[in-house]
Amino acid sequence: MELYIHIPYCRQKCRYCDFASYAGQDGTMAAYVDALLREADAMAVNTKDIPIKTVFIGGGTPSTLPAELLQKLLSGLHERFHIPAGSEFTSEANPGTLTPEWLDAAISGGVNRLSMGMQASQPELLRTLGRIHTQADVETSVQLARKHGIGNISVDLMFGLPGQTPDMWRESLDAALSLGVEHMSCYGLIPEDGTPLKLDLDAGRLTLPDEADERRMYDDTLRILSAHGFQQYEISNFAKPGRECQHNIGYWTREPYIGLGASAASFLQTKSGGLRLTNPAGIREYIAMADEQAWRRRERVSLLPEDARFESLMLGLRMTRGVSEADFAAMHGLTLDAYCGGILRQQEQHGLLLHQNGRWALTRRGMDVQNAILVEIMEATE
Repeated sequence: MELYIHIPYCRQKCRYCDFASYAGQDGTMAAYVDALLREADAMAVNTKDIPIKTVFIGGGTPSTLPAELLQKLLSGLHERFHIPAGSEFTSEANPGTLTPEWLDAAISGGVNRLSMGMQASQPELLRTLGRIHTQADVETSVQLARKHGIGNISVDLMFGLPGQTPDMWRESLDAALSLGVEHMSCYGLIPEDGTPLKLDLDAGRLTLPDEADERRMYDDTLRILSAHGFQQYEISNFAKPGRECQHNIGYWTREPYIGLGASAASFLQTKSGGLRLTNPAGIREYIAMADEQAWRRRERVSLLPEDARFESLMLGLRMTRGVSEADFAAMHGLTLDAYCGGILRQQEQHGLLLHQNGRWALTRRGMDVQNAILVEIMEATE
């Protein structure tokens, strides 16, 4: 069982972001933390004795939460859930928002890993994204976290940005590597409908790099990070040996999880395939639901067995280690070969999948066309 907590507050909404995050609502923070703990009470009724393998606090910007509220939240989580000492306990944090007081509260509450949104090293790209920090802020924040004892730090980077060149991407990679971090997530930009960035692209005020340049950025990522001792363990994620994000691996292997907070989702395994519960996205709507203990307001989606099988394959193929045939059969009561062996072998013949040691994994070529492969599998299993 994993635990996710959503903190939806930001100093400023990034221009590419369509997550449940809000600026200018800090006055609701105390009530929001109370609501999180009320939801934790409700979710812990049947899970209190189940060990929580990993914890992840995401956002929004968790590092905007005042230290005293963070301390209250973390203490409350430990009172309600069984979180073994030493469990991977991550919090997101934006450069420029970290303070010694926040770090002290985080570490005393069990946080032992930070994930920071660096995104790019060039000021002009940060302005395009609507980020509030500078590269100097990133460096200062990493140094501050190290000083306070955080020994496991990840940074996020984005490629394929408007105005970004392959040279600029390599500069950002070099700047991130100079920080000495243990983990890097390198994502291609996906312009989301309704965001200011997408509106600028649609209006022609901004232009994305061409496909060849974006491909070159991804290839440079693989080459440069490998040369510096990072291993790719998922399409967008790279880590020093032993520093893979266990929380995300839990998502990709369909580990059950509890999600607390606005827009947060919980996933519970059932005999039929699974149950997903999703909270309202608005801060005030979420607080009202918790105040009234009106948990029926959550969106409920029951997964059918065929949904669960496809989800296992879709998520598992994101990882370079691929999908275990033994794990698939144990989870679904059906062998992977019986489910879609024919289409898997067909993709293997095309050089897109690799079958060895009881696992199916994408090849390097297969990762480039993952979506197309999944569409073929979905159509073949309907």
